[in-house]
Amino acid sequence: MPKEFGMEQQVFGGEHHSGRAARPLWTAIKRGMLGRCPHCGKGKLFRAFTKSVDTCSVCGEELHHHRADDLPAYLVIVIVGHIVVGAFMTVEATSTLTLWQHALIWVPLTFGLAVALLQPVKGAVIGLQWALYMHGFSGEKDELEPHS
Repeated sequence: MPKEFGMEQQVFGGEHHSGRAARPLWTAIKRGMLGRCPHCGKGKLFRAFTKSVDTCSVCGEELHHHRADDLPAYLVIVIVGHIVVGAFMTVEATSTLTLWQHALIWVPLTFGLAVALLQPVKGAVIGLQWALYMHGFSGEKDELEPHS
């Protein structure tokens, strides 16, 4: 129907809007979650717990300009919150634990899950940004948009 009226079909995202080759989104996210370079999947993504390397030691991909910022922490809070609150409510409905028993279960579980998920989630966010050419991965300089 759009062609009948002389209109071109709109396609959003991917390589259609930029003319660049599409990068494998889910592969890049998976590689990031595993702590590997989103480009080659062989080089290490992190030099410390949450500090990413500047460049991949295998393929040379520059990774220093990613902007993961606070998103990984927010995602970890949401994930851990859903797991811990759901488990707590289930245990509370099916057993009669004291306040101290609950504290001994849920406090370490909450901290442990948060620490265990932080690096994989940050790697996934870096992989997402790489696959979508975001924040310097496009080869263009990031500029602030002027507000009126």
